[in-house]
Amino acid sequence: MKRVIDVILALVAITLLALPLLLLMLLVRIKLGKPIFFRQIRPGMHGRQFQMIKFRTMTDARTADGDLLSDADRLTPFGRFLRSTSLDELPELINVIKGEMSLVGPRPLLVEYLDRYTPEQARRHEVRPGITGWAQVNGRNALSWDEKFKLDVWYVDNRSTWLDFKIMLLTLKKVIAKDGISAPGEATMPLFKGKE
Repeated sequence: MKRVIDVILALVAITLLALPLLLLMLLVRIKLGKPIFFRQIRPGMHGRQFQMIKFRTMTDARTADGDLLSDADRLTPFGRFLRSTSLDELPELINVIKGEMSLVGPRPLLVEYLDRYTPEQARRHEVRPGITGWAQVNGRNALSWDEKFKLDVWYVDNRSTWLDFKIMLLTLKKVIAKDGISAPGEATMPLFKGKE
């Protein structure tokens, strides 16, 4: 049932948002250049890897040695706007239609984190990752990694259609409030280094 709801709602959203999505593509191209989309391999359900797609929010600015600058230095005002409104996440609707993601579930994190999880934390991969999730509506990037993982596992154990709809409604509220966009003192979120 969850998969059917995901596909129907994602198709409806892409249809209704077709013109705004085209406008955003044009604005990203004008303000940030090529490529329009940020693509990155992320682990999905059971750790299976897929290519997640988002709107690009950062430049490719590098040091004299060719190393990428920090996230804070590469994040443009336009990129901050896309992130604060979560508009950068809209292309993930394609991942939902393809079956790689769900509308609701633990956010897909970096592949390099897979061997850093405790067995309990790794349970977040028992379900498809989501565009939004229980951790996102309960603090988002303002949470510690430990808090975020506990909320992810709670969702895995308590997921239901009703809870998914509740999370989607709470997500709209959080997006409007622009709440929990980044961790304190960070442009986004510090890297997860595993248990000390």
